[in-house]
Amino acid sequence: MTKKEIVKTISDEIGLTQLKTKEIVQKTFDAIVETLVEEGRIELRNFGVFEVKKRAARKARNPRTGDRVDVPAKYVVTFKPGKEMEERVRMLAEARDARIAAAARSQASGRGPVTGSTVPTAGGGQTSDVARDGVAARPYFATPE
Repeated sequence: MTKKEIVKTISDEIGLTQLKTKEIVQKTFDAIVETLVEEGRIELRNFGVFEVKKRAARKARNPRTGDRVDVPAKYVVTFKPGKEMEERVRMLAEARDARIAAAARSQASGRGPVTGSTVPTAGGGQTSDVARDGVAARPYFATPE
């Protein structure tokens, strides 16, 4: 979801213009960033905690050349979700797992895939539009290389 979609959803729900809603959303984001810069931490109840942490310097490897590279220390923003968010995401994951199990039982019983449509692949073959985890995938059309 993009900021534009968030603005549209909120403006539709509360009846404000998208322009005014965009201003409010942007001011909220600006306030979060400003608080992180000044205080290093912001806690939003039932949502989560944003925190600035220092990541230590380390040695890494350039994947192209294999050379050792020194990566300097830097500050990063971390996010720890709140209890309510954790619970809602866990419920979503459990529902997804239940759908996967149901799809596996359906295929094992010989009833075939969850959907019958197929999607062309780069190799010219066809594949089901059900992703490996059993959730319907968006159509994907590979471009020739």
